[in-house]
Amino acid sequence: MKAYTSMTQEELLQEKTALENEYKKIKELGLDLNLTRGKPSPAQLDLSMDMYDMLHSGIELVAEDGTDCRNYGGMEGIGEAKRLLAGFMGCWPQDVIVYGNASLSIMYDSISRSMTHGVLGSTPWCKLDRVKFLCPVPGYDRHFSITEHFGIEMINIPMTPEGPDMDLVEKLVSEDDAVKGIWCVPKYSNPQGITYSDETVRRFASLKPAAEDFRIYWDNAYAVHDLYEDERDELLPIMNECVKAGNPDIVYQFCSTSKVTFSGAGMSAMAASEANRESIRKQMSVQTIGHDKIKQWVHCRYLKDMDGVRAHMKKHAALVRPKFEAVETVLEQEIVSRGIGSWIKPKGGYFICFESMEGCAKAIIAKAKEAGITLTAAGAPFPYKKDPKDSTIRIAPTFPDIEEMKQAAQALAVCIRLVSAEKLLQA
Repeated sequence: MKAYTSMTQEELLQEKTALENEYKKIKELGLDLNLTRGKPSPAQLDLSMDMYDMLHSGIELVAEDGTDCRNYGGMEGIGEAKRLLAGFMGCWPQDVIVYGNASLSIMYDSISRSMTHGVLGSTPWCKLDRVKFLCPVPGYDRHFSITEHFGIEMINIPMTPEGPDMDLVEKLVSEDDAVKGIWCVPKYSNPQGITYSDETVRRFASLKPAAEDFRIYWDNAYAVHDLYEDERDELLPIMNECVKAGNPDIVYQFCSTSKVTFSGAGMSAMAASEANRESIRKQMSVQTIGHDKIKQWVHCRYLKDMDGVRAHMKKHAALVRPKFEAVETVLEQEIVSRGIGSWIKPKGGYFICFESMEGCAKAIIAKAKEAGITLTAAGAPFPYKKDPKDSTIRIAPTFPDIEEMKQAAQALAVCIRLVSAEKLLQA
């Protein structure tokens, strides 16, 4: 197939006419497919349906240390839950606090606590003239929504194949004490699927921030979400590196079982140094008497340990992998040789991040919407929803069934080709 940039005007016009006819046929199909969010499919949720079978009136809901999971107490979570979730984050069980079902809520609380009460005795952010956060882009839109909600200034940090541009991170963090944090999805990043290199992790651990209250917000959202068992990415545990670098307090880690068992009914956790946890406990003692220990008990008995988690996640991968491969097959066949887009092949996570020709993402997403394919809004993977190149398109293949995903991928490819041809004809 000929690259669009090598075509004559006449060839591009012929291509555009053919694609318009194809697009018209797609619209006549009356598709209604939603690829906006990284949601597990019903088949994935079915994998855990036997988890609660172990609960019955005769069961003793007692933790390993004798804690009655039906009662108050255990504010930091039962020991076996701390141990299990420490495995997700590559840290020590004593560093873990177990929360409710959503790690996003922990992140919101952490920002809110910093705003109102400061970090380890530092000035509350609400009393400062300016507060800034570094945002690797493209990134997770819900992270950016939190910082925007609190009026925090967000600064784009370009992603590289090794992770965020660490030269820029080190410069900004060391020179400006208004920079208070950075969002990170270090394994299978949302949406590109990049895993931070060992060097990147070590550079994060060795940061020398101008602000004493600077924190790395390390979101292990896809820590166990490998697509390929024989070539899964490995992430260097950051807390161990922070201790080695003499920076034990610089990182907050987060994780959850949201895409492991039930997305709306799992458990989440935060890991941090003893000094950080002591500060967090003061807030928690006012906020709650403890989270759902029965849910913790059930998850620990069901998943058992990290070997059990990986065995369970292999079942997820068997359902999800063909959908990713279906999208990639279409993109390879329809887009690559035409030179009108690219993407990084992810080894895990929940997204494929397609980079169109510059200035085309909004138009592609609009065309797809008109054809019955709903994608995440253009600009969503960037702070303030502003994609400077208007080129990033986040594809979430997990929720539709495989045939729907193939159909959606073919329709999207037509939209990409049509908009790209129109763009080149206008040049």
